[in-house]
Amino acid sequence: MQLQVHSDNHIEGSARLAGWVRATIASKFERYGEELTRVVVHLNDEKGNKAGANDKRCQIEARARGCQPLSVSHNAESLEFALDGAMEKLGHALAHRLGKQRNKRIADSRGFAGSVAGRDRLLEEDFLIEEQLRIA
Repeated sequence: MQLQVHSDNHIEGSARLAGWVRATIASKFERYGEELTRVVVHLNDEKGNKAGANDKRCQIEARARGCQPLSVSHNAESLEFALDGAMEKLGHALAHRLGKQRNKRIADSRGFAGSVAGRDRLLEEDFLIEEQLRIA
């Protein structure tokens, strides 16, 4: 996964900041491994030098193999909270989009993609797997 970090003129775009953002993103989305090809993070201070509530903005664009890009953003009082909020949103969006693709591939490979019984069986298998992971 290729990670890019961009910041506007009002945020000091230091190597330390970029390293922290890269490490945070990489650890959060490592489970998507090779499915994510590129993640671009934009950090902005929307009000510049002026103080204000929720003026820090983090926008994350993620490109997954075989999918249209996903883009999420979050405003908060600090860069850390803005990044956390945007990662949370992106996590939900990726789970939804890539989960649908995985289930479709599994269903197609098992030959029961269109049947109601087949979909029910897939849901039951997913539930059992999640329960086993929770217990372990």
